[in-house]
Amino acid sequence: MREGNFIDYVKLHVSSGKGGSGSSHLHREKYVAKGGPDGGDGGRGGHVILRGNKNLWTLVEFSFRRHVRAEHGGNGGKQRSSGADGQDEIVDVPLGTVIRDTDTQEIIDEVTEDGQEIIIAEGGMGGRGNWHFRSSTNQTPRYSQPGIDGKELDITLELKVLADVGLVGFPNAGKSTLLSVITSAKPKIADYEFTTLKPNLGIVKYRDFKSFVVADIPGIIEGAAEGKGLGYRFLRHIERNSTLLFLVPADAEDVAKEYEILLDELRRYNPEMLDKDRLVVVSKTDMLDEELKTELKAELDENLPVPYHFISSVAQQGLTELKDKLWEMLNKDPEHKN
Repeated sequence: MREGNFIDYVKLHVSSGKGGSGSSHLHREKYVAKGGPDGGDGGRGGHVILRGNKNLWTLVEFSFRRHVRAEHGGNGGKQRSSGADGQDEIVDVPLGTVIRDTDTQEIIDEVTEDGQEIIIAEGGMGGRGNWHFRSSTNQTPRYSQPGIDGKELDITLELKVLADVGLVGFPNAGKSTLLSVITSAKPKIADYEFTTLKPNLGIVKYRDFKSFVVADIPGIIEGAAEGKGLGYRFLRHIERNSTLLFLVPADAEDVAKEYEILLDELRRYNPEMLDKDRLVVVSKTDMLDEELKTELKAELDENLPVPYHFISSVAQQGLTELKDKLWEMLNKDPEHKN
């Protein structure tokens, strides 16, 4: 998926360096007519390494870079001098990057920590020089080993946004508006579907200088688990959120049913998503009078199996209580989690 500088899916061809060849040199100097073998070993080829960088949030660097190559190892020399190791090619990626083998689609590894280094393609070993092959019956071997070829493979990088809370809802449910009023983020907001085409992250400043991160995930449509709309491109960003906030507008025909549809999309995409803490937030409640609010609460008490909360982003209602509830959910004792 791509919008502006946000890219969360790229394919790369990576090549590690070839090992240097060993030397088959024979020792020669004044007064030494027949010196023995003194060929050095070849250097190791460079690795291709992916390194986590907490300051990155997109794979935009790879827009015009689809090949990553490490340096070859140097050849061995005389006097048992080893060739230089090839320089490793270290590539920084955002935290939350999943690395797949493009051909098999198997997950190779995941980058989740700052500074974490993963060797994707090991450099080839350097060949041994002829010094290693001397023996009592072969005192002047004139052969050495060639370096081992590096590895080549095609990989796919998928970025899954790292955030504490993920906002889940249908298009135009008010997720971007909520993010803009509880954080300093400035997502694109308009009164039409699919305003948000990329995940937006915002930091919620809580009491006593504490904070947590909220991600506005692009709107889910029914059938997203089967790839409708942008399908799994949206859903995978929810996988790393520890708490899910389901946002349903108060003017929805059936709040509980809309929640169930959203939950079913997550279930069909990845059943493990149901293990996360969930909170239903009914937005745009400034449109309801007290009588309608009472009726809606009675309906939700009967039909909604998870906690719910009323807010109005425009009227700034219920937002402080929402922050308190989210902080409590994020910091509860793991033994008491649902």
